[in-house]
Amino acid sequence: MEDTLEIVVADIGGTHARFARAQLHARKVASLSPPVTLQTNDFASLRLCWEAFARSQDTPLPRDASIAVASPVSGDVVKLTNSSWLIQPAHLRDELGLDTIILLNDFSAVGHAVAHLPPEGFSHLTGPGRPLPESGVISVIGPGTGLGVSHILREAGQTFIVSGEGGHIDFAPLDRFEDYLLTRLRSRYPRVSIERVNGGSKPGRRGGVKTSHWIVT
Repeated sequence: MEDTLEIVVADIGGTHARFARAQLHARKVASLSPPVTLQTNDFASLRLCWEAFARSQDTPLPRDASIAVASPVSGDVVKLTNSSWLIQPAHLRDELGLDTIILLNDFSAVGHAVAHLPPEGFSHLTGPGRPLPESGVISVIGPGTGLGVSHILREAGQTFIVSGEGGHIDFAPLDRFEDYLLTRLRSRYPRVSIERVNGGSKPGRRGGVKTSHWIVT
């Protein structure tokens, strides 16, 4: 197929590391292999997890990759929020045997996906049944091991993806039950973020909740 590129795509979270191979044509996904899901806590590093995925494949991995991680992506060292893994972006190509790599926040990746999905790609949960707006801000929120947040800004015919760590804001109770919940959580944690309430598991523990993505307009 003309102008076709095969890449590895990965979604690295606090509980699971998911890998697949994608065929891109004209910068769009033409096909995607079934994902391989590994337990993040079974491996000491991304490199070791990557090598386990490579061993599961019948053919050598492509030398291009897009990797989304559940963490802010900035600085010389990226530490996963709910995992002990440390990633050094400057050394990642050599470690994984890649020619090119895109490393981005996981909910930045989700934001890009949401921005390009057709209307039939969404399931309506509540509120007015209308398509996503052509202009303005769309919030994407997903509870998993942690709480992922990103925003889609549509303005003047352009789309911008803004990643964020909204799950780390302080939990702000609104009623007596939530006051009680905050008190209990403060007895266990020095600081109580909203992720402590909505996240699926503590770092290093298996079995976080399966992530679903809420889109708020």
